[in-house]
Amino acid sequence: MANRHLARTIALQTLYEWDFNNQHGNPEQLIKRNIEEFAPEFDDQQFSEQLVKHVQENLAKLDAVIREYAPEWPLEQITVVDRNVLRIGIYELQYDKEIPPKVAINEAIELAKTFGGPSSGKFINGVLGTIYKQMEATNPHANHNP
Repeated sequence: MANRHLARTIALQTLYEWDFNNQHGNPEQLIKRNIEEFAPEFDDQQFSEQLVKHVQENLAKLDAVIREYAPEWPLEQITVVDRNVLRIGIYELQYDKEIPPKVAINEAIELAKTFGGPSSGKFINGVLGTIYKQMEATNPHANHNP
């Protein structure tokens, strides 16, 4: 498994646990435990830590985007896995200028397919694809990291 994909997997596991426990707990300790348990040889812990930190810092904004682009799904009814995959994907798509949009979308889809339900990949693809199309329509000359 590629380092960045593994880093996103660890970030997803950490955000899942944190969210499942009503956003209580120490994410740094969760990341450390998840790395020790699932990837003891992992050498890109900083990427996981930064991703979790940025998702948590931007949680209200990310959740507002989910509500806007998935209005038929109340946030509380979206599975914990799908909700956190969306948060990671939206963060990378809209805020992390180092991650190309198509990479952010594809990575989120892969996480959803691996850890979500049978229709998670399609759901994530639909929401993130719509967000990306809106970004392109709003600012077609912006560097969306092609």
